[in-house]
Amino acid sequence: MIQTRHIFKIALTVPSIVDLGQTPVGGRRIAYVSGGTFEGERIRGTVRSTTGGDWLLMRPDGVLTLDVRLILETDDQQLIYMSYRGLRHGPKEVMDRLNKGEPVDPTEYYFRSTPVFETASAKYDWLNRIICVATGNRTATGPSYEVFEVL
Repeated sequence: MIQTRHIFKIALTVPSIVDLGQTPVGGRRIAYVSGGTFEGERIRGTVRSTTGGDWLLMRPDGVLTLDVRLILETDDQQLIYMSYRGLRHGPKEVMDRLNKGEPVDPTEYYFRSTPVFETASAKYDWLNRIICVATGNRTATGPSYEVFEVL
């Protein structure tokens, strides 16, 4: 059995997505992440607005792949690089509602990712040495995730 420990909830703000069209590997879009917040028992702060993004690829089988890179700044001014890959998919009618920005219960679709962290901070060095999983929810303003350490 796999056991986990909650690290934080993170909510990202995504004001715009550039659609590059159908490439040889699928439908490519790039989402700008303009900010956000994260909060948990051991760590909290904001998402820096200058560097974040999501390189999205809609595969021919209808699965959206995510490739996200962010800089987190903790409330005590420590910097953490967070990256993750993920998958989002579900029934066509559910995904259509989600893509229109309508509220959709996250249990109606699959949205999972595998966050990885890098930091030079001694206080948050524990992030450099853990494996994480996350469950996602897409809202009209951007995604949010519950991030868990695998124990």
